[in-house]
Amino acid sequence: MRINTALILCAGFGKRLNPLTLETPKPLIKLKNVAVLEACINLIESLGIKEIILNTFYLEDQIHNFLRNKNFKSKIKIVEDGKNILNTGGGIKNMLHHTSEDDVLIFNPDTIWKKNYSEEIIGMEDVYFSKQIKNILLLVNKKLSFDKNLHGDFDLKNNLISKNNDKKFIYTGCQILNKKLLSDYKVENFSITNVWNNLIEKKSLYGYESNNDFYHLTDLETFKKLQDL
Repeated sequence: MRINTALILCAGFGKRLNPLTLETPKPLIKLKNVAVLEACINLIESLGIKEIILNTFYLEDQIHNFLRNKNFKSKIKIVEDGKNILNTGGGIKNMLHHTSEDDVLIFNPDTIWKKNYSEEIIGMEDVYFSKQIKNILLLVNKKLSFDKNLHGDFDLKNNLISKNNDKKFIYTGCQILNKKLLSDYKVENFSITNVWNNLIEKKSLYGYESNNDFYHLTDLETFKKLQDL
């Protein structure tokens, strides 16, 4: 990997997983006795990335304690959202203040990240640098989604993302981003979707197709089904 830093979004309330998330932050929910955050960090470390930054807001003490009790190989820095939750865009902008890197790999830990994603992420990184672009999203065809209630977000053709046709592709929760894309944004509550929509209008949002089966911790019903696998 040419990218040295990964960000993990860990600040959300996870309301769709109530009552599980009334006492446990969503990143610490376990499947097969492994917290989804731990699976995400294991994938990042398998890529050879040494620096991880994650943000917290809701039940942040539990995430601090979890990381303190685990012996991960990487250097992990925790960044608080502050007095108010920042949403995905604001959370990323806030974390970017804590790295000198221009290009970062970003994860949502509510996808069940397995190490078989590593080759695809490396392929996505190759496209990112060879095309000299500023953002690329890892997408999956919705037919590969375990949760059949998930609708597609995007169309994808020749690595270019649009929203014009049947929207067969779901965002997996992994992207590469150049910090210049957020240079005009303040650290405040906004969604990264705003940034993506602006890039789609300019025909400059890119994607890379994953062929892995897609498992996502969407809601309580999905969690129960995932436990039975």
